[in-house]
Amino acid sequence: MKASRIAYKPVGLALGAVSGMVAGALFKKTWKVVVRDEDAPDATDEQRAWSEVLLAAALQGAIFAATKATVDRAGATAVRRLTGTWPD
Repeated sequence: MKASRIAYKPVGLALGAVSGMVAGALFKKTWKVVVRDEDAPDATDEQRAWSEVLLAAALQGAIFAATKATVDRAGATAVRRLTGTWPD
């Protein structure tokens, strides 16, 4: 196993936790702006329409994926700067 990969493991785990928290906060703020509603619907919320539930799920997934990719890429770049190799 490459040294860069070993070095990246703990960094990747920590960044994953941070990216989840950041993505959650971004989703809440985005939902408030887009729908002007404080809380996003749960899938089992009987009072919410299918379209609203699916919109919330799609938006949340996109935000989480983009945030995770951004944080993972930044972490890998930092490891390359420190070790000189890209963590595969």
